[in-house]
Amino acid sequence: MASKYVPEDDGVVDDLPPLPAFDRPSSADGLPRLPALNAPAVAENLPGLARIAGSAALHTAGWGARTTARSWLRVGRAVTNRDEAAALVREVSTVVGTVGEIARQVADGTPVGTALVRAGSALGGVPERTRESAPPAVVGEVVGSRPLSLRDRGQALLERSRDVWGSEDRHPAYDRILDELAPDEARILVMLLREGPQPAVDVRTGGPIGMVSSQLIAPGLNMIGPRAGLRYLDHVPSYLNNLVRLGLVWTSREPVTEHMEYQVLEAQPDVLAALHTVKFAKVVRRSIHLTPFGEEFCKLALVDAETAAGDLPEHDAPPEPEV
Repeated sequence: MASKYVPEDDGVVDDLPPLPAFDRPSSADGLPRLPALNAPAVAENLPGLARIAGSAALHTAGWGARTTARSWLRVGRAVTNRDEAAALVREVSTVVGTVGEIARQVADGTPVGTALVRAGSALGGVPERTRESAPPAVVGEVVGSRPLSLRDRGQALLERSRDVWGSEDRHPAYDRILDELAPDEARILVMLLREGPQPAVDVRTGGPIGMVSSQLIAPGLNMIGPRAGLRYLDHVPSYLNNLVRLGLVWTSREPVTEHMEYQVLEAQPDVLAALHTVKFAKVVRRSIHLTPFGEEFCKLALVDAETAAGDLPEHDAPPEPEV
């Protein structure tokens, strides 16, 4: 007796939507006419993968349109902006060079995947030497690092010097100097910029013996602390030493042009106390100036543009070092 085959229930529910029925032919050619489809309804009935593919295609088309629009807008900006034009030329040159490098590496036997990874790193702005200088790891642990050598840093600096489109308008040391200044030291610099060179005196031994061999008793006495409104007056010598170390201030052996200022300074208690420590003493007049480097730093970092462009007192430049 022949048995009848009955398929087993595999647990899969066939929920595919029914196919739309065709209308009866209504034209003379006898061809069926497709019914008008409701797009949202059909989209809801599409299987999951089909909906994902449709959405991806839609987003890809939108991304392509936006990218094309941005590219043409950038080309338009490059026509009128020199910096934008230079950046665009550099990027195009980088992309063209990267494509050529991929072809060369593949021709030399490098796997395509490896060549593409290297190209992606290059286009992402990661220099080869930076990747090589990354800390090596052994069994997931960082064991050391290899910073760029002085020669590599020097070559990078020379490359920047050949960039004719560069717009570095300040010395790179200015950022570091700001981190090494105390608030009172900033007030000293502003006061020197606005009020000009400041008087200072050295107290030395005098008399007949001082004419032969004069000894220094108190160097560099001044009134910078009170005039600048400093909070810690006792730190003025340390402040000036730091400013000299940074190349912002220097002490001249020449006095300031206004000699009346020395009369006020020489009447200060610390100057009088130094004069009374020995039987014969004398005062040597000096002056404290901003260096040209210090003047530029103050104008760029410590005062507004209007003050920097105004009529400011002049400071003497330090003498050239003797060879």
